[in-house]
Amino acid sequence: MFDLFLQPASWIAIATLTLLEIVLGIDNIVFIAILSARLPKDKQVLGQRLGLGLALVTRLLLLFTISWITGLEHPLFTVAGFGVSGRALILLAGGLFLIVKSTREIYHKTEMVEERDGAKRGGTATMGAVILQIALMDIIFSLDSIVTAVGMVKELALMVVAIVIAMAVMVVFADRVSRFINEHPSLKILALAFLMLIGVLLVAEGAGREFPRGYVYFAMAFALGVDLLQMRYEKNRAKLTAGGE
Repeated sequence: MFDLFLQPASWIAIATLTLLEIVLGIDNIVFIAILSARLPKDKQVLGQRLGLGLALVTRLLLLFTISWITGLEHPLFTVAGFGVSGRALILLAGGLFLIVKSTREIYHKTEMVEERDGAKRGGTATMGAVILQIALMDIIFSLDSIVTAVGMVKELALMVVAIVIAMAVMVVFADRVSRFINEHPSLKILALAFLMLIGVLLVAEGAGREFPRGYVYFAMAFALGVDLLQMRYEKNRAKLTAGGE
């Protein structure tokens, strides 16, 4: 076992898989950040850490039951000539949940439902409700993560180390990401649109249509870059206006 970690190839595999796990975990961080923002402010950090801790436990449990995950690929029944597997049902349910949740959050944000109803920002949900939603989505997000890990690395120990390191990195930066998203309304809507798009991809994959996620991540990165430039422009313009007065 120890000899495995003394090989340079093992550390290269761990580093590569860790990076991919972080990239694949971005949507999970965004989802947790948006949900935890509905908690009272003094419980938001706790909600984020519990959510990411739950994500780690989910990934490790699925990793140790990889034979069960493989069994999910087998069709349970057929609809119009298409074999519906357990994985397809999970992806369809998770994708529809993300689409509905994101659409609802975007509506609340753009129509200022909470402000109009006099609700205090960040205090409209209970810890139990938030953790339950995070737990459900962790299962969906973990499937791709584990499939990627198994496809890249053959040794279970290396997979476990990479996933633990990736989750530790996400825990460190989760609070900063959450604050940044919640402090900039346009970014929060962009993040919700990103989650809606991920939901559409999950539904498509559940229906047997595969789309390369690289295109989606590139499009969202481009949109994020444009939004950041707009934020910088508005900040500099405000400074110039204030200086002129």
